[in-house]
Amino acid sequence: MALRLFLEHGYTGATVEAIAGAAGVSAATVYKSYGGKSALIRELCSRALAGEGAAPAEERSNALRASGDGREVAEGWGALAAEVSPRISPLLLLLRTAAASDADAAGLYDELDAARLARMADNARFLAGAGHLRPGLTAATARDVLWFCTSPEAYELLAVRRGWSAARFGRFVADTIAGTLLRDGA
Repeated sequence: MALRLFLEHGYTGATVEAIAGAAGVSAATVYKSYGGKSALIRELCSRALAGEGAAPAEERSNALRASGDGREVAEGWGALAAEVSPRISPLLLLLRTAAASDADAAGLYDELDAARLARMADNARFLAGAGHLRPGLTAATARDVLWFCTSPEAYELLAVRRGWSAARFGRFVADTIAGTLLRDGA
């Protein structure tokens, strides 16, 4: 209910009262359960980032590291982007827009973006440490490419505005990672 209302009416337009009414509970129950709109969005983001699999997407991403094949890792990360981006990107874009006029939304957006950057830095360190990066590429460059590939803006431009399917977007992410970052035969 809350997700639909946020996406239909925006952060400001989706009031706690409207969300509570759609869920058949009181506004006090929403506040007591979540603490307000930004906490409710945080929960929706957490669920979106978990993905659809039995294990959370981050755990599945980490499990891909066991492969000695950099291309296999890139393929897996592309598949996870295809799964998670349609779920998280609309929420992040909603927060980005709301951040211009709402301090709580701005704080949450900044927090989630910083967490994504930290996650991509960890992934880049893995690629560097495993010897998968092209000669001359730094972990910092790899971090930035991974951060771009997982951005809500990249998803919005290609999937939302250009009409790409999630699968096509995931293929783009995998190919971008492999073609830009991985050494031959990695």
